[in-house]
Amino acid sequence: QVQLVESGGGLVQAGGSLRLSCAASGSRFSINAMGWYRQAPGKERELVAAISSGRSTYYADSVQGRFTISRDNNKNMVYLQMNSLKPEDTAMYYCAASQRHQVAISISEYAYWGQGTQVTVYQ
Repeated sequence: QVQLVESGGGLVQAGGSLRLSCAASGSRFSINAMGWYRQAPGKERELVAAISSGRSTYYADSVQGRFTISRDNNKNMVYLQMNSLKPEDTAMYYCAASQRHQVAISISEYAYWGQGTQVTVYQ
């Protein structure tokens, strides 16, 4: 079992930055691939970034070059550094944990979810 708690969301002007954090509890965190998803009102939940247990990463095209996912296994933390934010990045952001080691890019591969943290970007 893995429990996830996100933090770091907020209101930011376009062009600004935010750093999301995800605190994970569970004795086997270091072997779980992790991901950040987002969901805007009326839209499907979409993968933003993912990281394997070995720190290989994946990014959605829409955030490539602007967002960075990282993990600290000693602290059981996953981060999403978001730079050059745009209004279209506005969404609820969710941390998710997979039971596989490799980068997981399908929502069906994620077994555990946090409650989400809201990110709002204004022009």
